[in-house]
Amino acid sequence: MAPTLKVIHIGTATAILQINGVNFLTDPFFSPAGTTWDLGRIILKVTDDPALRLDQLPVIDAVLLSHEDHPDNLDELGRKLLDARHVFTTVDGAKNLAPRPAVHGMKPWEEISMTIAGKNFRIIATPTQHVPGDECTGFIVTGEDFGYHTDAGSGGALPNAIYFTGDTVYADDLGLQTIADRYHICAAVMNLGNAHAPVSEEPGAPLLQITMGGKDGARLFRDLKADVLVPMHYESWGHFTQFGAELRQAFEDEGIIDKVCWLKGGEQVTVL
Repeated sequence: MAPTLKVIHIGTATAILQINGVNFLTDPFFSPAGTTWDLGRIILKVTDDPALRLDQLPVIDAVLLSHEDHPDNLDELGRKLLDARHVFTTVDGAKNLAPRPAVHGMKPWEEISMTIAGKNFRIIATPTQHVPGDECTGFIVTGEDFGYHTDAGSGGALPNAIYFTGDTVYADDLGLQTIADRYHICAAVMNLGNAHAPVSEEPGAPLLQITMGGKDGARLFRDLKADVLVPMHYESWGHFTQFGAELRQAFEDEGIIDKVCWLKGGEQVTVL
């Protein structure tokens, strides 16, 4: 048995991951095109409307929130979805979102077992490297009914899982390569876009890469030994440097284009 995954992409890092029939929402953002935020070192402006409004959402059972302190991953509209739902996020994020007793702050590699919508899941937080000094997390989702995958190279059967990277660059010292030793990643949902931001508020400050591009994503995909790559987070913002056409070309150059499942805004796409 393997998990099922259907995805409705809403915009940037926001998507409904329907895993075994249970709806997980990633990084809730619902502001309309033209909305801006002045963060000091950078002014963020979204250029596309979300594919779905709040009133068009299906029932959301839980939220995978990679970080709460950047408005392009959690805006004021998205915050309306956090009350009375299980929310998995960073330790600092849980403190900042208090008092919400259903918000769970997680350290890297920490695990939480939880019954959500009547089904048992295990959520594992994964390390990231995003904006220096700010917390961010990715997530592995698995469960007792996900089944196992036998891999001769692993020396045994590994539990099937789904991985959401959150916002991160590729870095050897994160240890993300070890995921393949513990889990068989059926689908890797990746935040890409090769985003860059100034390192400080000083005029002319150099830019720092804060999310992966296609080449980095392909490298991580191979490290994970994953079955399918689901790209997100490569449109709608000026601090991104790699958009759809460039991303597709990067995947073709890396020889993984046949492993990629592209999403369509507002439409449910069957991944697994």
